[in-house]
Amino acid sequence: MNKMLTLAASAAIAALTTTAAFAAEITLTVSSWTPPTHGINAIMWPNLIKMMEEATDGKVTAEVKLGLAPPPAQMDLVMDGAADMTIIFHGYQPGRFVGTKLIELPGYEGNAEAASVAYWAVYEKYLAAMNEHRGVKVVALMTHGPGVIHSNKEVKTLADLKGLKTRLGGGVSGDVGAELGLIGIRVPAPKVYETLASGAADAVAMPFEGRKGFKLTEVAKNVLEMPGGFYRGSFAILMSQEKFDSLPADVQKALDEKVFGAPASKMLGAAWDTIDDIGRKATMDAADNTITMASEADQKAFAVIAEKVKAKVLSELKAKGVDADAAYAMVKAEMAAAK
Repeated sequence: MNKMLTLAASAAIAALTTTAAFAAEITLTVSSWTPPTHGINAIMWPNLIKMMEEATDGKVTAEVKLGLAPPPAQMDLVMDGAADMTIIFHGYQPGRFVGTKLIELPGYEGNAEAASVAYWAVYEKYLAAMNEHRGVKVVALMTHGPGVIHSNKEVKTLADLKGLKTRLGGGVSGDVGAELGLIGIRVPAPKVYETLASGAADAVAMPFEGRKGFKLTEVAKNVLEMPGGFYRGSFAILMSQEKFDSLPADVQKALDEKVFGAPASKMLGAAWDTIDDIGRKATMDAADNTITMASEADQKAFAVIAEKVKAKVLSELKAKGVDADAAYAMVKAEMAAAK
C-alpha cells in the first residue's frame, strides 16, 4: 500500500502536470498542503483532475503545486489569485465557519463517502445560504472518516484521556476535546509527527489515515476508537470564482454538470475511505501498535457528551438562521439511505 501511494503520488501527479497540461487549452494551478504521498495528493487530486479533463474533452487540466502556503491560508491564497484551486480544512480557521460543524458531529453512522454525499446535499439545501465561502466557488465538500485518538501513552478508557496534551484540529474536535478533559494544542496536520516526537503533545485527534499519511504508527502507537468516531472533519475543494467565470461557457457548464458538487464530493469521500483502510492496516501490521475499542460503559458516557456537543452546534446554526434540526435530520437520513 505504501509503495502504491508513493508511485501514485509521483507518477500520477507528474503525468497530470506535464503531458495533459501541455495538451490542454486551460491549465489550472492547484495548491495542496499535505505530504506528496498523502492520499489527497496521491488519489484525490489526480482523480479530480481526470474528471475535469474527461468532462471538458481535454480542454481543462490542472497542475498540482505543494507548499505555496500553510493550511490555514489556502482560501485566501485562492481569493488573492495566487492559485486557482485548493483544498481547505474548515477547522483551521476558528470562527470563520459555523455551518460546516454540522457534518463534524459524532454519532453519524456511515463512512466518509456516505457522509460526503450527505454533506453536499445538506449544503445545497441549508448551508449554502450562509455564504461562508464568499469570494470563492465551492467545488466539492467532504469529510474524513470517523476521528480516533492516537496517543504515545497507553489509553484504554475515557478517563485515561483527561489531562493529555492533544493536538485538536478545531471545529467539533475542539468541542469534544474540551468535554473529554483534553488539553488542546493547535497545530496543522503536517506538523503532528514532530509535535508528538518532541513530546510537545501526548496525543492527536485524527482519522485512521494519519497512521500512514502522517506516520503516526511511529510516534503514537496507541489508538482509542469510538463507534461512529469521536468527531469528523470537514473539507472543501475551492476554486477562484474569478477564474471560473473566465472559463468558456461550455467548459463552465460541463464542469458544473458533470464534476462539481455531488460527483466530486462522492469521489473524494470514497477516496478517504480507501486511505482510512490503509491507515488501519498499517496499524494492525505494526507489531508494537494497539487499537482499543471503547468499552460499552465508555460508549454510553460518550453518548451523553455527543448529545451535549450536538445541542451546542445546532444552537450555533440556529443563531445563524439555519433550520438546524431539519438539517441534522437530513444528514442522518441521507447517510442511512447510503447503507
